[in-house]
Amino acid sequence: MAAIAGVAAAFAYVGTVDPNEPGHYPACPLLRFTGIYCPGCGGLRSAHAFVNGDLATAFGANAVATLGYAVFAVVWVVWLIRAAQNRRVRIGIPNGWWWVLGGALVIFSVVRNLPFGSALVP
Repeated sequence: MAAIAGVAAAFAYVGTVDPNEPGHYPACPLLRFTGIYCPGCGGLRSAHAFVNGDLATAFGANAVATLGYAVFAVVWVVWLIRAAQNRRVRIGIPNGWWWVLGGALVIFSVVRNLPFGSALVP
């Protein structure tokens, strides 16, 4: 419960303090020094839009982050329901899926930095 309270507080802060206005958050060091978008670039703008109910803007700022918010919410609700029913609360992901997720993040990072992937740029 403490973890979800921390996540909720972070989302509440990002939802209130707009990352589109300069001076509130530090710049991504990878983008600042190399001009390369990392998988997290646009994540704060995505979270801000997500909290304020603008899912299209959230998805446009960082599609992977927006999907991550949804997956986190579903997993947390499943965990909460199982815990409330005194059922075993074990949500595991096979090791192979971690490689798939890592590969997808690498592909996302590479594509968003190529000319044809400009739609994925925040």
